[in-house]
Amino acid sequence: MQEDRSHLLTELRLAESMNLDAMSVEEAVAMMNAQDAKAVAAVGAVKDSVAAAIKLVVPCLKQGGRLLYFGAGTSGRLGVLDASECPPTFRTDPEMVQGLIAGGMEAMFRAKEGAEDSPEQGAQLVDEKNVGPSDVVMGIAAGGTTPFVHGALRRAAERGGKTIFLSCVQPVPSEPKVDVVIRPLTGPEVVTGSTRLKAGTATKLVLNMITTLSMVQLNKVYENLMVDLRATNTKLWDRGARIIAILTGMPRDAAMDLLKKADGHVKVAIVMHKRSIGAEEARGLLAKHDGKLRDAIGTPRLNGL
Repeated sequence: MQEDRSHLLTELRLAESMNLDAMSVEEAVAMMNAQDAKAVAAVGAVKDSVAAAIKLVVPCLKQGGRLLYFGAGTSGRLGVLDASECPPTFRTDPEMVQGLIAGGMEAMFRAKEGAEDSPEQGAQLVDEKNVGPSDVVMGIAAGGTTPFVHGALRRAAERGGKTIFLSCVQPVPSEPKVDVVIRPLTGPEVVTGSTRLKAGTATKLVLNMITTLSMVQLNKVYENLMVDLRATNTKLWDRGARIIAILTGMPRDAAMDLLKKADGHVKVAIVMHKRSIGAEEARGLLAKHDGKLRDAIGTPRLNGL
């Protein structure tokens, strides 16, 4: 017998959108914008849980562990998206943050909704990833009941991994026991059951916070600048040069030349300038200070580096 999910918040009907098909475009846009604001508020209501998740993730990453997202459908795609953006933004190893989606990477581009019904597939992927005590498995299930996600979380716990569950509904009896639960209750969707809307927005906000602030704790940000970015395309070379110019007062062209000497590594370039040293020595100094730019350059920056 199939589970009745009609009582879940994300499956209820939203009073404000009952006449969606009869609204003008302007009315519908205004209504959706008002509902999107509720997603932001829902995440704000669980900010302590988000902080707890970050405090769970950071020590594991410092030990060489990984953050592995498991999800299906929109939830899985958002995990893959967040993971894929970490290497260019923070110069992380692609293995550090990974997104695993029910049905495999093909499901990123074409829905394979039935794939989410297998807890065994989730457990198998955890085994294939050889999850251990230094890893964090984060299950993302907007509707709360995804068997693929539940299977992954249970197997991760059995293997000694840390576990986080992100859900946008009230607790359900089948929920696995985890270390941290993040539960932004976004409520009924504008289109009933379409969790790519408010629930998806809340999910994206939470994932943004977890990876961004974890990377800050891993010394990949100085002030509010992504100083550990890897310049791999025209946009990032430009951004890297601008960051160097901002922090050193150098003209942009000189900053670009310095960035090239640092092989595209912004932090290395800044240390080279501040300490008047070469690239290799700058890398060594950063390594000595665990990659923390503020310590490698010495006196904290006030009105200039």
